[in-house]
Amino acid sequence: MPQCLHRKQSGWVVVAACIAATAALAEAQTACKQLVSAAQPSAPVLQQRDRYRIQPGDVVEVSFPLSHEFDQSLTVAPDGYVALRGAGDLAVAGKSLPELRDALRAAYADVLHSPLVNVDLKDFQKPFFTVSGQVGRPGKYDLRENITVAEALAIAGGTTVNAKSSQVLLFRRVPQGSLVEVRKLDLHKMMKQGDLREDMRVERGDLLFVPQTAISKIERFLPTSSLGLYTTGVP
Repeated sequence: MPQCLHRKQSGWVVVAACIAATAALAEAQTACKQLVSAAQPSAPVLQQRDRYRIQPGDVVEVSFPLSHEFDQSLTVAPDGYVALRGAGDLAVAGKSLPELRDALRAAYADVLHSPLVNVDLKDFQKPFFTVSGQVGRPGKYDLRENITVAEALAIAGGTTVNAKSSQVLLFRRVPQGSLVEVRKLDLHKMMKQGDLREDMRVERGDLLFVPQTAISKIERFLPTSSLGLYTTGVP
């Protein structure tokens, strides 16, 4: 009888050992899967670019496939409105083309039954920025790509010897309003320290102004001799 009991106890020990080994193996497999998953690069996240927003001066071609009598070419007025044929005025500045299409459907809902509308941007205002003040070539420049303030000043010929590059002013019109936001950038500090993290992106319509140093403002009024160095005669 004691021998049988010993055999049973040995069997339970073997079963318990097998269960523990199986659990350990499962944990090891899970850990391996986690390591492999962490090592694999994550799938790239596609960033959707912002849609073009209609601006004053843009020309939009509107067509109605089932009602050609309402086809029309619209030029956005300086106040952002267009005059629709048979549907009154409509504010369109700041809308994307899909948003304009929906707005036109709503505007003609009382005139046409479930109107089909096609919208085509025929002409648009090219994005630009302006640089004035103490730069080599002040003027208006096309904004062809994402550039920073430092790059914009380089395009404009760089700053002159009389420029106060520590107080470059960036004027930016607030969207959907008449207010203007002003930022002051210490470009001299950025260049000296080699830290361009505060170098802002230039947006369409921005105005950059590089002021003149105080001494350069009065330099032409001072006699040449006053800018020299004199000895006192005392050793």
